[in-house]
Amino acid sequence: MSDTATPRLGLPYLAAAQAQKHVTLNAALARLDGLVQTAVVSRSTAVQPAAPADGALYLLPAGASGADWSGRAAGDLVRFEAGAWSGLPALPGQLLYVLDEALLMVRTAAGLRSVSLV
Repeated sequence: MSDTATPRLGLPYLAAAQAQKHVTLNAALARLDGLVQTAVVSRSTAVQPAAPADGALYLLPAGASGADWSGRAAGDLVRFEAGAWSGLPALPGQLLYVLDEALLMVRTAAGLRSVSLV
C-alpha cells in the first residue's frame, strides 16, 4: 500500500504534517471530477484544441498531436483545467460516454469496447 496515493485512482493522500493541505485535496478533487461519470468530448479529435472548455475530457486517438497531446498513447484520457492538460488513468471496468457519438464504452484489459444499450 502506498503512503502517498490511493491504489486504484492515484488520488493523493493528505500527510499528517503536510503544509497547504488544500493543494493535495484540490488535486484529488480534480481527478475525481474527470473520472466520476466519465463523459469525453470525443475519441476522434486528433489535434489538441486551442481553446477547450474548462473540464473538457478527451479520449485520445492514435497519432494525436499538439504540445500536450503528442507522445501520449492512443486511449489515454486527457483533461483540461485552469489552462493546462493532465492525464487521467483509464482502468479496466471503467465506463466512458463519448458525447459526439452518443456511445457508451467500457475499458477492458484488451482496450475499449462498445457497450450495447439494447
